[in-house]
Amino acid sequence: QVQLVESGGGLVQPGGSLRLSCAASGFTLGSYAIGWFRQAPGKEPEGVSCISSNDASTYYADSVKGRFTISRDNAKKTVYLQMNSLKPEDTAVYYCATVKRSSWYNCNLDGHEYKYWGQGTQVTVSS
Repeated sequence: QVQLVESGGGLVQPGGSLRLSCAASGFTLGSYAIGWFRQAPGKEPEGVSCISSNDASTYYADSVKGRFTISRDNAKKTVYLQMNSLKPEDTAVYYCATVKRSSWYNCNLDGHEYKYWGQGTQVTVSS
């Protein structure tokens, strides 16, 4: 029933911007924490950012802090990841995910906390 579908990836030059979208269905979006994760070929998955239930807090990995912004539009049932000042090392497949329970007000980027995952969208940063 829970479904997450990412979109918005593509090819951009270093220093450029992209906005990723995560369309959610099957649950009340604002009540659940959402995380963005990414995985590059041959690398372990890494957490990027999360937004807590009721937008109580957000968290960013040091590698993206100051460049990426997570937000959501509950009316549109969509979570966004605005990515600015992109670097080649941001190249990866980006996934959004949500947790098993509501009322998580201090989210983190432990992938084991997240149960439902989208299919991913490719982001390539290259000149």
